[in-house]
Amino acid sequence: MASKDIATLLIHCPDRPGLVHDVTGFIFSHQGNIIDLQQHIDSEQDAFFMRLEWSLENFTLENDEIEARLQPLARRHEMQMRLSFASQRKRIALFVTKENHCLYDLLARHESGDLPVDIPLIVANHETLRPAAERFGIPFHYFPITKENKLEQEAAQIELLRQQRIDTVVLARYMQIISPAMIAEFPHRILNIHHSFLPAFVGAKPYHQAFQRGVKIIGATSHYVTADLDEGPIIHQDVMRVSHEDSVHDLVRLGRDLEKTVLAKALWWHVRERVLVFKNKTVVFD
Repeated sequence: MASKDIATLLIHCPDRPGLVHDVTGFIFSHQGNIIDLQQHIDSEQDAFFMRLEWSLENFTLENDEIEARLQPLARRHEMQMRLSFASQRKRIALFVTKENHCLYDLLARHESGDLPVDIPLIVANHETLRPAAERFGIPFHYFPITKENKLEQEAAQIELLRQQRIDTVVLARYMQIISPAMIAEFPHRILNIHHSFLPAFVGAKPYHQAFQRGVKIIGATSHYVTADLDEGPIIHQDVMRVSHEDSVHDLVRLGRDLEKTVLAKALWWHVRERVLVFKNKTVVFD
């Protein structure tokens, strides 16, 4: 029976002639209809990047056959590749502390159908946002964290995420440093929103730091979490002009709007398989 599913293939490899021909030729040879194709060449790194979508309606291979059949092509071109299907919705865990603006924004987008994911749980280190989870009918899991129990609690969180088959973790203003164990469990699948235009003003209270410097632009940065604090591959950033008339309170208020939109857009690109990580940078096919 023909499938109306859509496949997405992300590729990066050393740049060489014939790459596009070989990949599209594979799709054509199995009667696939290409919907979208984007590519990028990093001449300094001699690296090739490509994102390709095709319809599976008349494709002659079953979904679970495609990756294996692509392997000879991948070996020949030294490709790193990631294959996904539109029918397989990502399962997202939202991690929160006390601030609610990013949480409410993502839940509203999800409820309206603008964020095509499943959100089976919310994880928190404070009880503050339990009413928000209840309002949207999403199970809320409370893990109080101290210096003494942090590793134990994070191990319990990891087990919960495994049980729920979570694909991606979103730190929606979760004010805890993520341990190497969690990062290893979800490599390049933990998204964070930093209330600063990284690499400027890292760490705590960046708006206060910005105010003290008298900045004229504030920003927000969404990035993948790595073991290096606030230094993971950047997915999206945005800025807003401010002036000497704005107080610290104004900067925080304006910054929250930036944080919501920057995190939402980064997550959108992530779930639509539009982000490729290469070294400590990203290629984002928008």
